[in-house]
Amino acid sequence: MTWQVLIQSDVEPYVTITRLLDQADIELHWWRDHEPDPDTNFDVIDAIYAYGHFSVTRELMQKCPRLKIVANFGVGCDHIDQEAAKELGIPVGNTPGVLDDTTADLTWALLMAAARNVVRGDHFARGPDFLQYDPSFMLGQQITGGILGIVGMGRIGYQVGKRAIGFGMPILYHNRNRNEKAEADLGATRVALDELLERSDFIALNMPLTDETTGMIGAREFALMKSTAVVVNAARGPVWDQDALLACLRSGHLHAAATDVTYPEPLPRDHELLAEERLVLLPHLGSATQQTRDGMAEMSIENLLAGLEDRPVPNRIV
Repeated sequence: MTWQVLIQSDVEPYVTITRLLDQADIELHWWRDHEPDPDTNFDVIDAIYAYGHFSVTRELMQKCPRLKIVANFGVGCDHIDQEAAKELGIPVGNTPGVLDDTTADLTWALLMAAARNVVRGDHFARGPDFLQYDPSFMLGQQITGGILGIVGMGRIGYQVGKRAIGFGMPILYHNRNRNEKAEADLGATRVALDELLERSDFIALNMPLTDETTGMIGAREFALMKSTAVVVNAARGPVWDQDALLACLRSGHLHAAATDVTYPEPLPRDHELLAEERLVLLPHLGSATQQTRDGMAEMSIENLLAGLEDRPVPNRIV
């Protein structure tokens, strides 16, 4: 039987996903530019494969009377109406665990790049003005021994904290629930958000995007941070207020910031954040290693096929 799958993406799936889809005898119906191909017949769609961050809405799911599964390539599912899926009885699968280490690694890459002016330094070293060495120029913030504050002590946050041990960093964390494993293994201390922001030298945002975390870090929260602090967002763009971040950087209140995510994504090419030299900015590379993306592909296709074949979805969140 050939399954009919609506794939939401502006770009072609990379080779591993394409191979797995071909092996599964799946026919793809494309949803590009947030619109389906004009000849899409929603009546025959058996599954939705979200390869990107297009919104899987209640309306879309209701358009597909045969829909059996929504499979997401990635762990974050804030773009999927999970409440609607639950009410409609449609399972949703994601790819947890496989990207924890990779995303934690990138959190640290951003933290270190921002703290030690790696990107600014690289640009300066290549430019026409680097004509002599100046030991007082472009001083960064020492990482070893600094206080690390982690907002969101889930699987990824735990791995971020684990890497801090080698730098001799005390760890504070803010989380909806207590993480006893982090406290026992890492010596992490759970504190209120305001205390974390006030005391931390480095702040890592690793929380999921929910109604509660949207806009969690705004002008008030930035003002609580040390003027020497470095804040890193490896979560989702909307967890902080980008306008407030820009104002904070321009005022010199923070040493630097770094982010792997924005809203919208990508930013318009004339967005003011793009010109802010004390912001390290990446194009959503959190899980972008070959090994991790291959693992995500395999897990997402496994979820997809399980739903199509009426088997339990291995990584079901709804």
